[in-house]
Amino acid sequence: MSMVSQFPSPAQDYQQTQIDLNKILVKDPANTFFLRVYGDSMEGAGIYDQDEIIVDRSIKPETGKVVVASLDGEFTVKRLGVDGYGQGWLLSENPKYPAIPVSAESKFSILGVVTFCLHHTG
Repeated sequence: MSMVSQFPSPAQDYQQTQIDLNKILVKDPANTFFLRVYGDSMEGAGIYDQDEIIVDRSIKPETGKVVVASLDGEFTVKRLGVDGYGQGWLLSENPKYPAIPVSAESKFSILGVVTFCLHHTG
């Protein structure tokens, strides 16, 4: 008589389940795009060099949101800020980098709001 019990694998419940990352991470496919980040200016926000970010053009850019912006022909990922005088700023999340003022003379546009970061662990 055998006293060995057989237990199902813990993964057995998940074998039939498929995960669709587009359904989880992309709320508006027509207005969403992915970008790879280069640089360390947003490390304090958990966005590191070589990470991919998901950007949604349909979300209203508001103070405090992380955005992808074009400033005088240069693309950047920064936190959007506005001071008490109405001056717009692009703010890094790394103390090595100064805040960037957005002047009325600047060629400035916001391409979208960052919704997720796909961080590489190794």
